[in-house]
Amino acid sequence: MAAEFVRLNVDAIVTNGGSAPVIKQATSVIPIVFVLGNDPVGTGLVASLARPGGNITGLSVQQTETDSKRLELLREVVSRLRRVAVMANVGDPAPARQMRGVESAARALGLEVVPPEIRRAEDIAPAFAALNAQADALYIVQDALVVANTTRIMTFALTARLPTIFYSRDFVPAGGLMSYGASYPALFRRTADFVDKILRGTKPRDIPVEQPTKFELVINLSTAKALGIAIPSNVLALADEVIE
Repeated sequence: MAAEFVRLNVDAIVTNGGSAPVIKQATSVIPIVFVLGNDPVGTGLVASLARPGGNITGLSVQQTETDSKRLELLREVVSRLRRVAVMANVGDPAPARQMRGVESAARALGLEVVPPEIRRAEDIAPAFAALNAQADALYIVQDALVVANTTRIMTFALTARLPTIFYSRDFVPAGGLMSYGASYPALFRRTADFVDKILRGTKPRDIPVEQPTKFELVINLSTAKALGIAIPSNVLALADEVIE
């Protein structure tokens, strides 16, 4: 697809963060705008957030403060939270790097970390089996592998009676306890502004990569009830959406 876009000589290419490296390899001329970029500097997509350089810019979902915020929310909701499992696809550099950040944030909050690492779908069942009641809650670092196996992960987590927290709301209707992260609709709407600037002549290298400004907390009360968890009123008051 990237090669076809280049052959068609399109005016701009909009892509998600995961596909952006492939598009970047395909062209150094056509402007590229990525959405949902996870650590765009660390993965080499851009030189810096302020000065992306080259023909690429976009919107990042990376904010280290949100790692601590999710863990604090877990601690508010899960009484006596001591050990948190951080599940990530360590075969992919971006989620592996994010996992290390979450682990660091957890330790700073005095939490013990259990790292159930996965690299493929076949690793999910053994990862949950290895937990063996070693964790009080599960923090999921999202990537394509996790998205493709949402139902499997939710089934294992609910069977193990593990409260879960995610970056995006998509996992909460599927059985996740809660999510806290950037508003994806807001990011995609903002992407249109980036494209508009580029089509009017602004170079991508002159458009700083933006970080999220709007965040959403979504809570699934049905999952909370199934897990025997009473969501504190102060946390419910913060929620942007409550799923009954």
